[in-house]
Amino acid sequence: MVLVTAGIALVLVAVNAFWRPARNVITIVHEAGHALIAVLAGRRLAGIRLHSDTSGVTVSRGKPEGPGMICTALAGYVAPSLLGLAFAALLGTDRVTAVLVICAVLLFAVLVMIRNAYGVFTVVATGAVLFAVSWLATDEVQGAFAYLIAWFLLLGGLRPVFELQGKRRQGQAQDSDADQLARLTGAPAFFWVGTFAMVNFGSVLLAAGWLLL
Repeated sequence: MVLVTAGIALVLVAVNAFWRPARNVITIVHEAGHALIAVLAGRRLAGIRLHSDTSGVTVSRGKPEGPGMICTALAGYVAPSLLGLAFAALLGTDRVTAVLVICAVLLFAVLVMIRNAYGVFTVVATGAVLFAVSWLATDEVQGAFAYLIAWFLLLGGLRPVFELQGKRRQGQAQDSDADQLARLTGAPAFFWVGTFAMVNFGSVLLAAGWLLL
């Protein structure tokens, strides 16, 4: 089951036809990462928007610079892989239900903060799939679904980082998280893209060791 779900997750990430709709899930977690850290840093969360091009934006109010703003900007691109790593740790101790419950709580928390119709549709549709599996599927299917979620978050966290660097190379995405971090810290945006990549790739390696060995 572990290898099969990893293979399915890899297909979802690697094949564009599957990646485009599936990427909405990564965007939800990305924006949830910004939102969570913003709140923990003492910023006031104003809302989240998810767009049909699979981009998103989280608006928070507070000091425009300083550690809180830096941590908030840093959280988005690493959130999916770190959440996948946490799920891998739970699955390593057979806590399938905990994974599904955390997903439900995350979706509900994001839904409360959504401020546009497409965002509501995306979160509700994702929640409907989660609900169907959690309530209607067998324990075996629920277990496989939880592994698929973990693998998809781990692998799906990598592709947006490379997409980001590709856009930056073309002169696009000049207000990306990496560019915001560059302005906030003085370190070049490429350094932050590399940081995202190292954290996410490291999460994949660590989780793979837990799940496959």
